[in-house]
Amino acid sequence: MTDPSSPTQDHPIQEARLWRDDGWTARVIKNEDDEGWAVEMIKQGEAEPALVGPWTMGRDKKNPKPLDSAAFHTLVKTASEVLRRHEQQLHAMLHKSITITARAATITVNLDIVPDDDDPYALLTARDDAGEQLAQVRVAANFKLSTATAAAWAENDFRKPG
Repeated sequence: MTDPSSPTQDHPIQEARLWRDDGWTARVIKNEDDEGWAVEMIKQGEAEPALVGPWTMGRDKKNPKPLDSAAFHTLVKTASEVLRRHEQQLHAMLHKSITITARAATITVNLDIVPDDDDPYALLTARDDAGEQLAQVRVAANFKLSTATAAAWAENDFRKPG
């Protein structure tokens, strides 16, 4: 069991300019671009904010409006949506799929890019209608998957494309 007094424990904080709960931290910061304020939303364990946006001035027109529960939950919902869209976009960039008819069968060819900093590559995989893997080869990360390249690979007995 985790010691609740441990400094690594994520204790909720509910302050005017700092709110932490449910794995998220909202921090009201000075807006570097103008005289106003901004709020940044950071997901626990992440180094960079998922969302940075303008924050409302308080009644004195100098200080920021204090964070509250409703604002925090709206910010969490918005930041979560931003992360979800980013993950979907990244997935779409790294995973492509084409269905072809070759060798008298319907074949699904997938290209899965592995974005390794030192040695990026991709896996080209062919599956039949039942989802059984027919072949898999390692190709360059910049391999262009198209109907033509998938069909050529199948017609060449799934040998590694040159």
